[in-house]
Amino acid sequence: MDKKKILIADDEERIVSLVSDFLTSAGYETVTAADGRQALDIFNSQSDISLAIIDIMMPEIDGWTLTKEIRKTSNLPIIMLSARAEEFDLLTGFESGVDEYVTKPFSPAVLVKRVEALLRRSGGAAEEKPQIKGLVIDKNSFTVTLDGELLELTLKEFELLDYLKENAGRVLSREQLLDAIWGFDYVGDCRTVDSHIARLRTKLKDYGASKLKTVYGMGYKLEN
Repeated sequence: MDKKKILIADDEERIVSLVSDFLTSAGYETVTAADGRQALDIFNSQSDISLAIIDIMMPEIDGWTLTKEIRKTSNLPIIMLSARAEEFDLLTGFESGVDEYVTKPFSPAVLVKRVEALLRRSGGAAEEKPQIKGLVIDKNSFTVTLDGELLELTLKEFELLDYLKENAGRVLSREQLLDAIWGFDYVGDCRTVDSHIARLRTKLKDYGASKLKTVYGMGYKLEN
């Protein structure tokens, strides 16, 4: 099996070297960038990158802008690194299209496990479940189509929509969605769910407006 290639973008050489060493030992191939511009050039020139680990504060292009540029053409799984854990950073990162958020200092071994889990979720080969009307969710290809139109979703948006679909007709609280999609150890708050639901509803257009319901005081549900 070909090694999966991980892009590491951080202006701290020590961190890049440490993360690269741990990922290489775990069987991954790594490519590194010291600033956001270099990282974007690498992403645009190498089509076989499987995941990106991006620092927020970088020269040339910051991590938020880099993520937005990547999201224009790709659903590549993205882990964002930050020296801060402020709510603004978390929300901005997720709203840019980030899938996971890791605060410095961090354990490189734990980061490798996050990489493994994120790649497993993004490339899982689970059997496709029955679709809801014009909505088709394909876990084999990690794609969503609506009435034949391919939707551009981030990994977290994909997972959130798939979970709502699997529980269609059931009201799910923000806490349930946060635990199911982001995990019990997630450090953000429930507004992350709200922002992802809002983006999903927009991308689903008329279907989202009519089927993705807010149940005030309780949570959200996807109607059958």
